[in-house]
Amino acid sequence: MMLTTIVGCSSSETTKADLSTSELDSVMAKHTAKVDANDIDFTNVYDVWKGTPYRLGGNTKRGIDCSAFVQVGYSSVYEKVLPRTTSEQVKLGRYVAVANAKEGDLIFFKTGYTTRHVGIYLGGAEFLHASTSRGVMISRLDNPYWSRKFWQIRRIN
Repeated sequence: MMLTTIVGCSSSETTKADLSTSELDSVMAKHTAKVDANDIDFTNVYDVWKGTPYRLGGNTKRGIDCSAFVQVGYSSVYEKVLPRTTSEQVKLGRYVAVANAKEGDLIFFKTGYTTRHVGIYLGGAEFLHASTSRGVMISRLDNPYWSRKFWQIRRIN
């Protein structure tokens, strides 16, 4: 069954609860306690969250959506709290051409008429994200699906 209005990783502000800084810190403390804080990078974030299932509005290891995953990743690596929704995250930073993208840039996709998706660019045409079908994973921008849905890259730092 296909829904005509899907808000997962989208711009609907009313369906997603914001994580407070203390809640975000609590989630990250539980899942990164074994990693030295000085050595956290997106590889560590992937190792901790790999395979975590997608869950609309989720922000825990039991299920997480794309914008919450990006929020957790940025908090872990850059100690920076991002907004909770894709529609707010896409307003941050500045546009970057694909040819100039670097690790840590946010990569956005238009996956439906009103649905948006976000991930973290890793370099080499790879990005880290919470996929609706396979959970937290690494995908390639040159994959036919993702290349058709690509929207923009934004640099926050």
